[in-house]
Amino acid sequence: MNQNTEPYSSHDVALVLGGGGAAGNAWQLGVIAGLADAGYDLTELADLVVGTSAGSTAGASVRSGMSAAELYAAALVVPARPAGAGAAAPGPAQRPPAIPQQELFDRLRAIGDAAGSAEELHRALGAFALESDALLRPGADQRRALVASRLPSQDWPERPLLVAALNAHTGELVAFDRDSGVDLADAVTASTALPGGTATHIVDGVHYINGGVRSAENADLAAGYATVIVLSPFGGPDWQRPGQFEGIRRFPGYGLDDQVEALRAQGSRVVVITPDAASREAMGTNQMDLATRPPSARAGYAQGRAEAERLTPPA
Repeated sequence: MNQNTEPYSSHDVALVLGGGGAAGNAWQLGVIAGLADAGYDLTELADLVVGTSAGSTAGASVRSGMSAAELYAAALVVPARPAGAGAAAPGPAQRPPAIPQQELFDRLRAIGDAAGSAEELHRALGAFALESDALLRPGADQRRALVASRLPSQDWPERPLLVAALNAHTGELVAFDRDSGVDLADAVTASTALPGGTATHIVDGVHYINGGVRSAENADLAAGYATVIVLSPFGGPDWQRPGQFEGIRRFPGYGLDDQVEALRAQGSRVVVITPDAASREAMGTNQMDLATRPPSARAGYAQGRAEAERLTPPA
């Protein structure tokens, strides 16, 4: 292992993985593989992993026991819709109608514009998700099966993993972990449930929605860790893409910059990695497209190797 990892031998490192669709998921796994090849294997070094939306699937992968190289190899494959996902891969005529993407994100932005506080926004987006369930509920079981089929393991890892979601009824943050009494597949399905795009995910009678409604990263869940490494597919200056969470209003305290500032004020060393120009190009304009995974992973790998120097603790 590269000698630069020696200062991390005492660990106390948190890895935060943000939302970013299929492309963002693959980019994060690529970055992690590139960092590992440069001597910073976060599959081993991270004492805590925090995952939100696509970051929750990446987090489950990072904690699955697979090596960084295996994670990278998996990210280079475009996953097929499994034949066993319900009766399970329904044809177009069987799928519930979806709200067109532009219309959906226009609606999400309008809800954000009308909100007077973060709490009001989270409750309003939860209400919108519950309202949309009448349209989207028929696809819920299939989506849960699909999420489960793409997890390397169905079991919660022994090492700490937090999966961020919101209670659709109250708008409150829920950080699922192995002690929550919730299956890992249910936690990840909840964390990836986009209001108006997919049905809310129901666990024990409670409806949950995407943790990215609150924050694309939820980096504040890493409070108290000496070193916090944030991979943010939607972060970076002047990167505003149509149809992504960046267009949803962020109240003070919930944006990445605010959360990083708060962590640093508490004494954490925070390193934020966002897509560079090559990675943004590889991820394209529709990060939900599975075809973006291989180029995003490759670009992430190259960026990870280049970013390794930033993880060297100061002397």
